[in-house]
Amino acid sequence: MAEHPVQGLMGATVDKIREMADANTIVGSPIVVDENTTIIPVSKVTMGFASGGSDVGAKVTKEMFGGGSGAGISITPIAFLVVSNGAVRTVQLADHASPVDNAINALPELVDKIVALLKKNGEESDDTTDSVS
Repeated sequence: MAEHPVQGLMGATVDKIREMADANTIVGSPIVVDENTTIIPVSKVTMGFASGGSDVGAKVTKEMFGGGSGAGISITPIAFLVVSNGAVRTVQLADHASPVDNAINALPELVDKIVALLKKNGEESDDTTDSVS
């Protein structure tokens, strides 16, 4: 069975969407600020498309087809990953972050504080052991 013209319209639309939005659109290319700091942009991509057509019988023996397709893409920067001196932190751009987003954003700082506290406690116990001997 021959391909219907609406299939060609949909195929062309999907191909154009693939050209506009790929993985590099969502997680952008790293931006090297200096030898210790790199910034990676993160974006939200929203897309939609529609396609349709109609076979119209003509007064002559040929069949006619009328159709069209369209697509839209919205790319919104939402955050940056900042890699500095081996540590990674998220800088979110949206003010309307949910409590879950806030918890995820606070997690790296919490881990850093816990590691610092454990190191501090470890040093104190070493000092205590030395003074007891």
